[in-house]
Amino acid sequence: MTMPDTAALLEDAADRIADISRADLQIMRRRAALLLRNSGSIAFEDEIEEALRDLSGEFGKTRNDTVRLIVREWMENNTYLPAPMLDEETEVDRHA
Repeated sequence: MTMPDTAALLEDAADRIADISRADLQIMRRRAALLLRNSGSIAFEDEIEEALRDLSGEFGKTRNDTVRLIVREWMENNTYLPAPMLDEETEVDRHA
């Protein structure tokens, strides 16, 4: 018996998000994070690679760190991950 790939599991979960348990989502997110962390590199089209290089330079981060940041923010904005809680002492760098 073969395991379905993580991308297929995540797509299926997105299609029926109301029916997926929190524990199952956590397992899928951890599996996806491990795959991303352990993958050497993800190849994108030329225009995306160029945009990633530009963003990495602006952020002062590596390409992989920039990809991680983009994925994390996308997941938070689409409620796949909880947004970080801010308190009154948290600096927001003029973006609230």
